[in-house]
Amino acid sequence: MEGGDSRDHNRSSESTTATAPPTETSPTVGNEVLESNDPSLSSQLLPAMQNLQNALLVSLPVKVSTVNTMAVLAASEPPFAGAFHAELLPSLQGIFGFLQKTGSPFMINPYPYFAYRDDPRPETLAFCLFQPNAGRFDANTNINYMNMWDAQLDAVKSALKSAGFADLEFVVAETGWPYKGDPNENGASVDNAKAFNGNLVQHLRSMVGTPLMPGKSVDTYIFALYDEDLKPGPESERSFGLFHPDLSMTYDVGLKKSSSSGSSQPTPSSPSKKPATAWCLPKPGATDEELQANLDYACSQEEVDCTAIQPGGVCFEPNTVRSHAAYAMNQLYQISGRNSWDCDFRQSAILSSDNPSYDTCVYPGS
Repeated sequence: MEGGDSRDHNRSSESTTATAPPTETSPTVGNEVLESNDPSLSSQLLPAMQNLQNALLVSLPVKVSTVNTMAVLAASEPPFAGAFHAELLPSLQGIFGFLQKTGSPFMINPYPYFAYRDDPRPETLAFCLFQPNAGRFDANTNINYMNMWDAQLDAVKSALKSAGFADLEFVVAETGWPYKGDPNENGASVDNAKAFNGNLVQHLRSMVGTPLMPGKSVDTYIFALYDEDLKPGPESERSFGLFHPDLSMTYDVGLKKSSSSGSSQPTPSSPSKKPATAWCLPKPGATDEELQANLDYACSQEEVDCTAIQPGGVCFEPNTVRSHAAYAMNQLYQISGRNSWDCDFRQSAILSSDNPSYDTCVYPGS
């Protein structure tokens, strides 16, 4: 199942928001209660939510909800076929009605990491990390999904529609990627965690949305501020923290702000990795097949304008895959945050301080 079954990954540590948080306080009742396989808890969930809502409304403008994993979905691939487990629908229908009546969001925890852990193919990793890939085609909607995040969120949207609550808002209560894991935990590394969280932040800030929810950025909370170092289970369960206890960053995803201006001030983990003025270009050994995939991916992004490399464009000549890919890859790098991981393209790109512009063809620069 797309997104993986994370029934055994209950979380309680703090998260940090990647988009604007909801305007009202949103306390949650329980954590992944419907996935606990305890019918007595499931039957008590809605009454508990109603009681808390009634108690808090006396003094606070609250919107009470409860948090769920992607395991509440029986199907999520392709996204159009998203549907909740039939045995959970009676409980969910009551909860959805309560959320709709109170204006509260449905809360879900999509983790592309678990999808890659269960399907450790290189193409799956690229799909999960927002990196160049061939995409996954949904024949029902004729949409070619370019990343797991959009596919997971649209699967939730489809499931809500199928349940009769198409307009119910939802919030991502948790998502993240571990920077360390046991030897058998595929993909748990600093580079992958940095790529996923960094690219996710840029994707959300772009306000592009998803194919089924265009122009909208779902409120999203990144798990977690700090490691849960006493948590049982595999090493990855204790390795989601963005910060150490001394407030130094485990790695930088562009969320740090300066105290003076409040503007985003990413602190590179290694200043030597990115020249002061840099362009993202193909590596000398990159193949035409790799570069064609990079070209297709970059030009498929809404923010990238590939007009200049079309016939008659100022950068069309020389008419080679390498030249066109260089222009598109660099443009995507420049608008994605100019972090070192934005110029990776599955290790087929490199940052250069040499300006590749020529004649009237101008490459955007840092």
